[in-house]
Amino acid sequence: MGLEEKRGISFHLEELRRRLIVCLVAVAAGIAISFIFADQLFNLLIWPAKGISLIFVEVTEMLGTYMQVCLISGIILAMPVLAYELIAFVAPALTAKEKSYVWIVLPFIFLMFAAGVLFAYFILIPPAMQFLLSFGSDIATPQIRIGNYISLVARLLLAVGLVFETPVITTFLARLGVVSSRWLAAQWKWAVILAFILGALITPTLDPVNQTLVALPLIILYLLSILLARLFEKRKIKTLEVTT
Repeated sequence: MGLEEKRGISFHLEELRRRLIVCLVAVAAGIAISFIFADQLFNLLIWPAKGISLIFVEVTEMLGTYMQVCLISGIILAMPVLAYELIAFVAPALTAKEKSYVWIVLPFIFLMFAAGVLFAYFILIPPAMQFLLSFGSDIATPQIRIGNYISLVARLLLAVGLVFETPVITTFLARLGVVSSRWLAAQWKWAVILAFILGALITPTLDPVNQTLVALPLIILYLLSILLARLFEKRKIKTLEVTT
């Protein structure tokens, strides 16, 4: 390994260390802010259960739940900084065209994640909780541990938020020429099957209604991805016609 290569590796490692420190500081700041508003965060997370009485049975359970909520909230608050540092680190390896695509897509990543979280919060979680709490309630009285409830709600919010990124990712790949609208349209049967599989994995119930509540938006988002990919392809063809 030559001297220039060693210097290049050292430079990249130093830059990576610096960006990781910035990310850790951003997460720590987000966690600190979350601790200040912890009660409000708990009220938001408990709302979809519609007045459920939560309990804790272990000495450290409530503290651990507080830490979990503040950690997740802190990471979400720091997400813009984390995304920027990641993109800034890999940007030198991208072409000018790829860089422009990344900066265009970035706001839509946050918007679609927020849309998925709102969908899960207002539409998916309330009926899922109602089903879970009413099932077998004539046999036993539900006493739900707060740690179990918060973990379940956090997983649902995160999972649905991530799967709502589907049109952003597929549109970005179509813009780069990795996939085409024709290829996406040809895979629609597999997309429908995958949507229902994800619906079964994401929802905590065996209720087909709740699973369909997740699957249908995923199918719609996939169709939207095909439409957006086709629009970009048409725009690319028009640009080529103008330049030639």
